[in-house]
Amino acid sequence: MFDPLLHQNVRSKLVSLLIANEGLPFKALKEMLDVTDGNLSSHLSKLEKAGYIVLEKHFEGKRPKTTVQITDKGKEAFYNYIDALKAFIKEI
Repeated sequence: MFDPLLHQNVRSKLVSLLIANEGLPFKALKEMLDVTDGNLSSHLSKLEKAGYIVLEKHFEGKRPKTTVQITDKGKEAFYNYIDALKAFIKEI
């Protein structure tokens, strides 16, 4: 069965970007995904509540910076999602 949290275009792209990188800044994710601040925040909130990602908030000088990292739970969920997609494709 497909993970409903990951079976959404922006979130599946977001998680795949995080798996391929060692954490990404909010701004970089926003640009890579071509979404608004609010849209990205909404997706991140859902993934964070599920324990798939963690947000690290800190300052660089006087500027706030948020970095997003995938958790082991998030990696496992994504790999399971990919396996479910592969199984579905084999069935058709």
